Amino acid sequence: MFSGLQNTITRFFRIKESGTTIRREFFAGLATFMTMAYIIVVNPAILMAAGIPFGPSMVATIITAVTGTLIMGLYANRPFAVAPYMGENAFVAYTVCGVLGYPWQTAIGAVFVSGIMLTALTLAGGRKLMCEAVPESLKYSFAAGIGLFITFVGLVNSGIVEAGTAGAPVHVGNLGNPAVMLAVFGFILIAVLYARNVSGSILIGILVTSLIGFSAGIFAPPEALFSMPPDISPIFLQLDIMGVFTWGFFAVVLTMFTMDFLDTMGGIIGVSEQAGFLDDEGNLPEIEKPFLADGIASVIAGISGTTTSGVFMESAAGIAAGGRTGLVAVVVAGLFGIGLFLSPLFSAIPAAATGPAMVMVGLMMLSPIKKINFSDYTEMIPALSVIVLLSFTYNIGVGLCSGFVLYPLFKVASGRYAEIPKLTWIFFVFCLLFFIFYPY
Repeated sequence: MFSGLQNTITRFFRIKESGTTIRREFFAGLATFMTMAYIIVVNPAILMAAGIPFGPSMVATIITAVTGTLIMGLYANRPFAVAPYMGENAFVAYTVCGVLGYPWQTAIGAVFVSGIMLTALTLAGGRKLMCEAVPESLKYSFAAGIGLFITFVGLVNSGIVEAGTAGAPVHVGNLGNPAVMLAVFGFILIAVLYARNVSGSILIGILVTSLIGFSAGIFAPPEALFSMPPDISPIFLQLDIMGVFTWGFFAVVLTMFTMDFLDTMGGIIGVSEQAGFLDDEGNLPEIEKPFLADGIASVIAGISGTTTSGVFMESAAGIAAGGRTGLVAVVVAGLFGIGLFLSPLFSAIPAAATGPAMVMVGLMMLSPIKKINFSDYTEMIPALSVIVLLSFTYNIGVGLCSGFVLYPLFKVASGRYAEIPKLTWIFFVFCLLFFIFYPY
């Protein structure tokens, strides 16, 4: 019986043709999960700022990750894991619900609508064409800018950085506060583990920092480790779709759509390059399948009550471990499912542990900045405008759209019109409308 199941799995996922084994795929899935399991805690922690309760948000995060990753494994047969994105969650919490003051139900409605749009665009074949319309320098700046933003949010959440009272807008937090001291320790621990290539360094850092905080009496420990999953009903199907279709909310939908499109494209191409999946022209065969998994996952995210989802760059950990098929994704989905029954532990983890994890994730996202051509001002200025405005305005949409507006303008002003991909003008128009209709 076991042999028959093994043969079925081997045939279904084309294990032998991919030059791997079931055992290797299992451990590759474990490696991927260990590097991205932090999202179970960090995503709900961020969305609490939008008014979304932690317990139900954690369940929605896991449901979205399980669904999207299973589709990726069983339909696309790729070793890519899907979960709610870092960056998109911050945009909802701190910009849409914070700065702009919209209720979280409307923000989640926008997640659902953008997911429908992405799914329809994928089925129509347009998403592949639009990938070619994004200049490389802007792709790099989007990743780096979101990384800097997440780093800043992590520093603020952990108390290492505080809002200024006079003079400077921000200043260093109270380093004599035990919680802040613990956060500094947590970051150093995660960074050292990561520098030593320890698998799951972020998750280990979160757990160790939390245990120290519990043991020292800085934070209240969990009352139990296992329980039935929290009730998701306070956020499940609570999305406000009608509120999305207003002129004032147009900029939000556009930003969510653009962010998900760009993040998933960058994630898929990045991990595919590492795995050797790309063809001679740098394209991924049957890219529409992972794109479709991403679009459906975002629809599920909106229904469940969480933010936009897509392919995680942490999938590279499983690929580095030898994973090459969708069986890796199925293993990751199963491990996320187990996390549903660890809610007492996850709910007790303090910001002093999740904040440093956000800082480390953000710093790791900064590396693409080195690929920007700083000697070409028509490339450098739009790219840096994305990074700077994204972080200093505390608004991801402003940063992303500034790049799409400035890039073609600088190329035209420099007499280099021919360097602008034709479809880039579509993004230019959308982003110009973003600024015109932005609710200042």
